[in-house]
Amino acid sequence: MPIAAPPQSLSVVLLAGGRGQRMGGLDKGLVHWRARPMIAWLHEVVRPLTDDLIISCNRNQQAYGAYADRLVGDDSADFPGPLAGIRAALQVARHPLLLVLPCDAPRVDRVLIEDLLTLAGDRPVMAQRAGYWEPLFAVIPRRLLPSLEQAWQAGERSTQRWLRAHDPAALPCEADDPRLSNLNSADLLG
Repeated sequence: MPIAAPPQSLSVVLLAGGRGQRMGGLDKGLVHWRARPMIAWLHEVVRPLTDDLIISCNRNQQAYGAYADRLVGDDSADFPGPLAGIRAALQVARHPLLLVLPCDAPRVDRVLIEDLLTLAGDRPVMAQRAGYWEPLFAVIPRRLLPSLEQAWQAGERSTQRWLRAHDPAALPCEADDPRLSNLNSADLLG
C-alpha cells in the first residue's frame, strides 16, 4: 500500500526486466535469497521512501505486481537492457527524481540510498566502486527524459555511457561494498 512521499519527492524503479541468462533463465528478482525473493528485500528498503514504486519487468507481472505501484516493460521483445527499463520508468515517473536499483542487489540499505539522494540535483548521481561507475545504483532527474529519448533513437543502449554524458556526481564506495553486489548467478546466492 502506497505511503506519503518523503519531502524530497522521489520515484523508484527496480529493474527486473532481464533474461536472467547467468541465472539459467530464471527471473532474478523472484529468485530466493535468504528465504525471500530478492525483490522483497529491495521493496522493504524503498517502500517507505516513495508513493511511486515502479518495477520494470518483462515477465511474471502478476508476481511483481505485489511489490509495485506500477509495472512497466520494454517496448521491444528483444530484452534491450537496463536502459530500456530506465527509459520506460522515466516516461511514467511522477516525481522529479528517479532512484534506479537492480533487482538482484538485495543488500542495498537505506544508508546507500540516502547517500545517493544527498548528492541528487540537476545532474545524475551514480555509485562508484574503486573508480568504476555503477550505473544501476543511480538517481536520475526526470528532466533528462528528452535526452534519453534522443540517445535511444540514435541507438544508445549503454546506461553508463548515457549517464556519463550528463556529468554525473559520484558516490564513492569501497571496492568490496556488499551493498553493490549483484547476485546474478546461482553460485553467488550462498
